[in-house]
Amino acid sequence: GVHVVFAVDRAGVVGRDGITHQGSFDMAYLSSVPGMTIYAPSSYAELDSMLEKALFQETGPVAVRYPRGCQGSYAEDHSSENTSVLAAGKDVTVVFHGAVADDVLSAAEILAAEGIHGQIIKVNRILPLEDEAILASLKETGRLVTVEDACRAGSVGSVLLARSAAEGLTLKGVRQLDLGSGVVPHGSVEQLHRELGLDAQGIVKAVREVLSEKDPT
Repeated sequence: GVHVVFAVDRAGVVGRDGITHQGSFDMAYLSSVPGMTIYAPSSYAELDSMLEKALFQETGPVAVRYPRGCQGSYAEDHSSENTSVLAAGKDVTVVFHGAVADDVLSAAEILAAEGIHGQIIKVNRILPLEDEAILASLKETGRLVTVEDACRAGSVGSVLLARSAAEGLTLKGVRQLDLGSGVVPHGSVEQLHRELGLDAQGIVKAVREVLSEKDPT
């Protein structure tokens, strides 16, 4: 219960630092700590705001996981909300956090040009997860794609699937795009995101797949 702030540098894929430096497993082990809070910024502005929250507004242990490297095109600050809806849509629910913001938003633009409109939901506080807006979206779309620069264990996608099941919500299609359960190999961030399906084209492909699946009911 002591108020300690952990700055988790090099979260997710870090690129050419080598296999042992990939930040795959922090969410898995941090989420097992009682009373832990975890934030995931997608921009410098959000990192600044979340560190301030962690230091001066939270109690107990808090972790802020942030990637290695420069800020992308996304430079906004939505950290005032624990879960933010960035775009409205009724076709599919796309949930993400952290360093994949640019790829998710680029994918949303590609899909919108095809007439596919996803509800794009950004999770700022991973733990405890505020899921009301996400579950409400899933009840409308029935389809979920999660995009996470982290391993499957302890992921937001896994938590959402468990909570959907507890709510008795039957989903028509699900894709969890993440770092899996193994060790991420050496390579650039762009290369690894492409191979793992975390880039814009991989997200577009996943959305098309869930939209093509038949309603299990």
